[in-house]
Amino acid sequence: MVQTGTLTRADLAEVLHGDIGLSRAESAMLVEQILGHMCEALASGENVKISGFGSFVLRDKAERIGRNPKTGVEVPIAPRRVLTFRASQAMRERIIEAD
Repeated sequence: MVQTGTLTRADLAEVLHGDIGLSRAESAMLVEQILGHMCEALASGENVKISGFGSFVLRDKAERIGRNPKTGVEVPIAPRRVLTFRASQAMRERIIEAD
């Protein structure tokens, strides 16, 4: 499947429907369940690693001082948790080959 633009949940469900033969409803439900499990794990503080694809990692960022670029006024930036994605080596190699 060659795709341009954005890959959506519906696109993933359609691939499952076409390649595996699940009904469209079953395919959509499976995609939702997988994404739901990932969201629950991340919300509970767990990292998510998908072998051959990459890792979704939660990081805690400390409070820091930022600057309003327009006015130059310093403002404190509250501590927060951020989600980062790191592609696996296999994924990086596939992306490089696609260029």
